[in-house]
Amino acid sequence: MNPLAGTFLRALLRAALAAVDAGRATASALSRRDVARALRGAGRVGIFACGKAATGMFEAAWRTGREGLVVLPRGYAPPRRRPGARVLFAAHPEPDGRSVAAARAAVAFVERFGRDDVVLCLVSGGSSSLLCLPRRGVTLARKRGEVRRLVESGASIVEVNRLRTSLSAIKGGKLARATAARIVTLVVSDVPGDVPSRVGSGPTIRRRAGDLTRVIASNRDGLAGAAREARRLGLTPRTRRTRLAGEAVAAGRLMGAAVRRLPTGEAVLAGGETTVALGRRGGRGGRNLEAALAAALALDGLRDAAMLFAASDGKDGSSDAAGVIVDGGTAGRARRQRLDPLRALSFHDTEPFFERAGGLVVTGPTGTNVADWAFGVRGYPMGNGKRKTGNEKGSK
Repeated sequence: MNPLAGTFLRALLRAALAAVDAGRATASALSRRDVARALRGAGRVGIFACGKAATGMFEAAWRTGREGLVVLPRGYAPPRRRPGARVLFAAHPEPDGRSVAAARAAVAFVERFGRDDVVLCLVSGGSSSLLCLPRRGVTLARKRGEVRRLVESGASIVEVNRLRTSLSAIKGGKLARATAARIVTLVVSDVPGDVPSRVGSGPTIRRRAGDLTRVIASNRDGLAGAAREARRLGLTPRTRRTRLAGEAVAAGRLMGAAVRRLPTGEAVLAGGETTVALGRRGGRGGRNLEAALAAALALDGLRDAAMLFAASDGKDGSSDAAGVIVDGGTAGRARRQRLDPLRALSFHDTEPFFERAGGLVVTGPTGTNVADWAFGVRGYPMGNGKRKTGNEKGSK
């Protein structure tokens, strides 16, 4: 792996993550005129935060109220302890009894507020699993089973959340209907089109005059941050209008082909979320690792090209990595180690492959969630206005 390529691509990832920092996005939103007006004059302000970005959002919003409930995935860092604030941990990606308890706690929390009050709801991806209250006649086991089968079929997040909502007593605005208070919802979006009602299955989005909903960070914001960083480092960025979607291997091949077509000194940036149909074969890995391995095969032999595929939340499927960096030499190095890329893809077992082949990007939980990114480059910046290509002496 060319170290210049890795340094550059990691810099793009850091810039993208900084552009969707949940705390900064929340603080900025609270200073907007419409949001400030919606909160002004409330008798009481309750703060409900749920999802992978809940900690940063809650920390930024605490100054607006003195009563709060935060629901996080297990293993995530909680906000600082404050009187009047309660923190619960629940399961992700599959709900469990703690998810049911968290959903009941959320209902009880919003019920405490009346017509003169406001509940500030801070919602991000992951909330669908963290808040799970099956509707009457549906068991938790049935809901888990139906959602799991749909996920393993390769369905999109929109399709999965639609099923979750149909089986839920809290999603699709039903949590908001449990209170007479006005609802102000700020959303960090991980869904196509940034439709607020699709993020976390929209538990706080109801049709009622006086409520306010705003998307405050999205995948496109991260792409804009990466593009700024690419220009700063000396490459010309091309941001794809078409969102990453569909089967991961096919998307990886397409991105690899796009990088092959790039002129030297340019970068291609894309965002979205692909899918993986597991069937009965499921090892360790995720959609980004699969897309990256497919891209590595498409780039095979190209000496001045590299790509990064990464999940913005810091965890790619069942892998402990956020993603992986590959280049035109990845497939050749793997073959010399007697690794079989096609077998790894067939068995959806890509993390062990990259543990040996190299390139894994491990960030831990990032505190935000806006789906995934794919960045590709031809030629690498050298920090002095020059670019290194495969035609120069010493390149690898």
